[in-house]
Amino acid sequence: MILPSLFIAPSGEMGRGVYTAKKLPSGTVIEISPVIVLPPADRPVIDQTLLHDYIFEWGEAGQSCVALGYISMYNHSYASNCTYDMDYESQLMTITTVRAVKAGEELFINYNGDWNNEKPLWFEAR
Repeated sequence: MILPSLFIAPSGEMGRGVYTAKKLPSGTVIEISPVIVLPPADRPVIDQTLLHDYIFEWGEAGQSCVALGYISMYNHSYASNCTYDMDYESQLMTITTVRAVKAGEELFINYNGDWNNEKPLWFEAR
């Protein structure tokens, strides 16, 4: 499920990002998408490809996943307006707004997992 008001558009220095065409209240589930879980043995190969920038750590140590839908296109922000939840049993990821979002605004997640976590990332981030 991807909310019909979401769309992908250019996001300045960050390439592309996910935006909303309509205002969204806090607590709105905007996307629920399946993931493809990758075994730990695949990780060294994936880390040598462009796909490395689009995967998520998943469950057990060394596992990762490719999130389908728009999920891999959400950019990072320490002041994110969305959070994500991982349902390991159902192999789904859910994106939910954590504050009201204006129409035309880019939607961000915090790559640390918690929407308000300010721990430095493995790359220079805003």
